[in-house]
Amino acid sequence: MCEGEPVNDDWEKRVAAAWASFDTHDEAHAADFRAVIDALAAEVPEDSPLGPFERACAWDSTGHSDRAVPLYREALARGLDGYRGRRTRIQLASSLRNTGQPEEGVKLLTPELVAVSDELDDAVRATLALCLADLGREREGLALVLGALAPHLPRYQRSTANYARLLVEPDAQGATP
Repeated sequence: MCEGEPVNDDWEKRVAAAWASFDTHDEAHAADFRAVIDALAAEVPEDSPLGPFERACAWDSTGHSDRAVPLYREALARGLDGYRGRRTRIQLASSLRNTGQPEEGVKLLTPELVAVSDELDDAVRATLALCLADLGREREGLALVLGALAPHLPRYQRSTANYARLLVEPDAQGATP
């Protein structure tokens, strides 16, 4: 069972409702929120990637990246693909960064730069930029973020995109866009 095969519409709606209520759970009630997600995850077939994915998200969102990492990996190993698969790679890279493994995050997200474009493109670039910054590669990270930002600007799009490119081109020092 992969991205294109939801458990059923009712399950998807209940998962969405649980996540919509996330901000109503304070830190003291994080375990209660995870219990809701665990119960929903228990409803999917045992070999489904959706269970570990949702559980990973719950651990991650409640401040436990270390507990999320193995669950994200399990979801990917079980074949999670499509939109949720891409979300998993972004979130896993972020959790890896949070647990002191930004180089693994870079390896995980770099292929996403050339993946089929979707609404997660900017999240890929932002998370990758953070991983790069943790590795002392701030200019590369800034170039990614500026490149992602440029299309959203009301003006100066071309200039910003060129400045982003010039940050990482070795022979572009002193060049102007």
